[in-house]
Amino acid sequence: MLKTIFLTALLMHIQLQVANDATVIQKSEASNSEITNTQKSVIQVALLLDTSNSMDGLIEQAKAQLWKMVNKLSDAQKNQQIAALEIALFEYGNDGLSAETGFIRMVQPLGTDLDGLSEKLFELKTNGGSEYCGWVIKSAHELLPWSKDPDALKIIVIAGNEPFDQGTVDFRGSCASANKDDIIINTIFCGDYDSGERSYWKEGANMGKGKYLNINTNEKVVHISTPYDARMMELNNKLNATYVGYGSSGAMKKARQEEQDVNAASYGSANAAQRVAAKTKASYSNADWDIVDAAKEDEEFVENVKDEELPEVLKGKSKEEIKKEIERLSKERSAIKSELAELEKQMDTYIAAERRKMVDTQTLDNVLIETVVNQAKAKGFSFEDK
Repeated sequence: MLKTIFLTALLMHIQLQVANDATVIQKSEASNSEITNTQKSVIQVALLLDTSNSMDGLIEQAKAQLWKMVNKLSDAQKNQQIAALEIALFEYGNDGLSAETGFIRMVQPLGTDLDGLSEKLFELKTNGGSEYCGWVIKSAHELLPWSKDPDALKIIVIAGNEPFDQGTVDFRGSCASANKDDIIINTIFCGDYDSGERSYWKEGANMGKGKYLNINTNEKVVHISTPYDARMMELNNKLNATYVGYGSSGAMKKARQEEQDVNAASYGSANAAQRVAAKTKASYSNADWDIVDAAKEDEEFVENVKDEELPEVLKGKSKEEIKKEIERLSKERSAIKSELAELEKQMDTYIAAERRKMVDTQTLDNVLIETVVNQAKAKGFSFEDK
């Protein structure tokens, strides 16, 4: 009898444990499903720029059009969420670089540090050399942390003006290998279309299932000023005031933010306005040095930040006082961004109307942005009509 009671109790315990384990598994699966469903889709773009002697025009166009490209891609949505945007930068073909690595340098890895990207872009210098397209594509493919998400859009954009087949690394193998990992290769020849086709730039795009484009690097980028630029610059100064640095790099990165405003403005008020618009996007986040973005990303930021890491104005303040100041700055920033977003719509409408009166130019922005947007749409991303 006791043996029967013991066996019955043991069986009930096992059944209860199995039921509990099943519940845990179901909760775990539900949790994983929730994480997957709320995870942002990502757009990753690696820019490979030829920095040999003849490529000053290419670098100038890239510097002049960075924020226009960022603006457009930052509006991409998928599954009713704004997509994350990550951009990397490589230079190649520069004699100042190591021959052992194919005269190639990863200037900035894939990431969201847009001010850092702008800073590095403005630091590029040309210096004649050997341009190994196959090698730099292979490097970008193998060195960068490309997303494993099948819904991600992954693009390599390579621009230059020398034959695509130079060097010991076969471009066909590099393009095919990258494409196996769902990375699209777009090629931009800096010269006339036929010359690029003869020197294998079109074949490179075909191998990478991307698009072959050509630009005139001697052509000046057309920046269209609008009646809204001045007000956007006023608001930019107010927006910058809501950024408060913390930590060892806070002051430096705050200064860098303002330096990139100056760099953008060096191409005129219209380009400066494009940067201001980009600073309103979700892709422009500075959680690594700004207390507002940090608190937005990490709910425990105020509790965990050390007093010595805080800016002088907040040192010695209570946690409650710090929270109130962050809330004040956050509300002020949101209000400024809302007004800027409305101005951006009006700016875009004005620019579109003016462009219809002009002949399209063969510059980096005109050929590249439309291509990448179309590739994003083919991958299921959408863009809000403005």
